[in-house]
Amino acid sequence: MPPLKRAKPGPGQESVWDYPRPPRVETSAELVEITLGGVVVARSSDALRVLETSHPPTYYLPHADFVAGALVPVEGSSYCEWKGVAAYLDVVGGDRVAAAAGWTYPTPSLGFEVLRDHVAVMPAAMDRCTVEGQTVQPQQGGFYGGWITSRVVGPFKGGPGTHGW
Repeated sequence: MPPLKRAKPGPGQESVWDYPRPPRVETSAELVEITLGGVVVARSSDALRVLETSHPPTYYLPHADFVAGALVPVEGSSYCEWKGVAAYLDVVGGDRVAAAAGWTYPTPSLGFEVLRDHVAVMPAAMDRCTVEGQTVQPQQGGFYGGWITSRVVGPFKGGPGTHGW
């Protein structure tokens, strides 16, 4: 059951309740940085945003925009009804390893082919993720990889009581 009280977007903001299902993928020229272990492990102005009803955007950066050695393939996979089978990656930065905190779609489903060779990370597992210099707040719940900035309003799926949304 969706929430009864939706936040009204202000100027320059988007409501996650206006995002589509199935999700939409759009390009983003915003500067996105990911820091782990005190080291910037990725920097891109060529990211993709996946937008899905009730979720903050998930940013996917080109694999090539991660520093060498920052992504290590690991065992395990999961299935998304829209995007296909995800493969997991450890993210390595400085003296830290964020276990299985990154994922990619080596062979994305029809309609999501643009995600090939792109990687998303769990912002809660990183030291810091930023979009245009603004620090991202991770989506609650530990399962979803949404990035909350002042650009988006909710409420967001992932927190207590939102499982059935």
